[in-house]
Amino acid sequence: MFIIVGLGNPTKQYEHTRHNVGFDTIDYLIDKYNIPYSGVKHQAMYGKGMIGFQKVIVAKPTTYMNLSGESVRELVDYYKVDPESELLIIYDDISLEPGQIRVRKKGSAGGHNGIKNIIAQLGTQNFYRIKVGVGEKPKNWDLADYVLSRFPDEERKMVDDAIGRAADAVRMILDEDIDAAMNEYNRKQTVKE
Repeated sequence: MFIIVGLGNPTKQYEHTRHNVGFDTIDYLIDKYNIPYSGVKHQAMYGKGMIGFQKVIVAKPTTYMNLSGESVRELVDYYKVDPESELLIIYDDISLEPGQIRVRKKGSAGGHNGIKNIIAQLGTQNFYRIKVGVGEKPKNWDLADYVLSRFPDEERKMVDDAIGRAADAVRMILDEDIDAAMNEYNRKQTVKE
């Protein structure tokens, strides 16, 4: 069993914002692998299904971004998974350009409040993650305003491509391992405009 959590904020007003690319990636996985919706539990909207030969729980926390760890901890505890080898978090990263993704085995929060809360709740920063680039905050912008903004059309296409690659990286992590996915997906993508 593997738990895959995409980070974001619930409610319509946050749909498809930079901060919600984790949610968007979960939606992509649900569509691609026909994962049925199971309801709301553990402070998350979730579904149970299969990706390849692996049983998965896919989840979108309903806690809002900064408290994501509460939901993640409930999921990990309830399903008794090892957070260091059976948990994968997908989220936005402002240090990556739109269209880029990065697969990691572990790491610090890097200023991301959702990840900071997950680390605090789990007591470890050793969990798998896929970061989806949303671009650097423009000068004179407030960070919160920036991550809660939507992409311009040309960037949205690049981000949608990155979400597809993030979903492919999920499959490779499940079918092979995280090292294979890091080797395959951590090369800089040439972005087609």
